[in-house]
Amino acid sequence: MTMNRRMFTKTATAAAASVLLAGRTTVAQPSIPSRNIVFVHGLFADGSCWADVIARLQPMGFHCTSVQNPLTSLPEAQEAVERVLDRQDGPTVLVGHSFGGMLVTQCGAHPRVSALVYVAARAPDADEDYAALAGRFPPPPASRGIVYDSDEGRLTEEAFLRDFAGDLPEARARVLHAVQMPFDRALLAGRVDTAAWRTKPSHYAVSAADRTIDPDLQRFMAERMKARTIELDASHLSLISQPEAVSALIADAAGHPAEK
Repeated sequence: MTMNRRMFTKTATAAAASVLLAGRTTVAQPSIPSRNIVFVHGLFADGSCWADVIARLQPMGFHCTSVQNPLTSLPEAQEAVERVLDRQDGPTVLVGHSFGGMLVTQCGAHPRVSALVYVAARAPDADEDYAALAGRFPPPPASRGIVYDSDEGRLTEEAFLRDFAGDLPEARARVLHAVQMPFDRALLAGRVDTAAWRTKPSHYAVSAADRTIDPDLQRFMAERMKARTIELDASHLSLISQPEAVSALIADAAGHPAEK
C-alpha cells in the first residue's frame, strides 16, 4: 500500500493533538516517522483484540499487522513477533497490551522498530523478575480469577467480565471471553534479556480503573522509562473501550521526527 504522505502528516498531527487532550501527558523522545504498526496481544485474548484500533489507523494510511501470540513460552512468542517485524518494509511502531508488553520490551530492539507503545502493559527491565516487581503493589483482583487445566491457564467468565473487561458492554465482554486463547504456565516464568525502552522512544497508556495490572504499577513503569504517558479512565481493555485515544497515542508515536 502506498502511503499518501500529505495525508499521513495531517492525520498524525491531528492524532497527536488529540492525545494531549486525552489525559495527563509526559514528554518522551521524538520518534522516527513510521507507516507500519505491529500489535501484540497479551493473556486472555487473541490478535483480534486490536480490531477497533486497527480500524481507525488503516484509513489514516498506516499498514497494520496483529501478531497471533502463541502464549506458550517467551522464546516462542518472541519468534512470532520477530517474524512479523522481519516482513515490515521500513520503520515500525511496536505496540503491546498487557503481557504483550514483555514482547515489546524484548523485540523492540529489532532494527526496524522505531518506537514502542505500551497499553496497560508489562514493561520490565532486562532480567527483572516481573512477579517480584508487581508484588510491590496491591494484587490485582483479576489474578484471583485465573484457573488452570493442568498447565493451561485461562480467566473465568466472572473475572473476565468484572476485572478484565469491566467497562465493556456485557454482551461484548462475553464474546471476548469465549474466544480467549489459553496460555501455558511456563510463559509466566520468562524474563526479557533486553529492555528496548532504554534506547527507543516509548509511549504508555495507563488504565486508571484497571483491575488486571495495578494502575500505580503502570504509572511506575511509564515513569521509569520516561514514556510519553496518557491516563485513560478505562478498564484493562482500553484498546476496546477507548480505541480513539489509544489510536491517537499510536499515531503520535509514529509521527515524530527522529532524535539525533
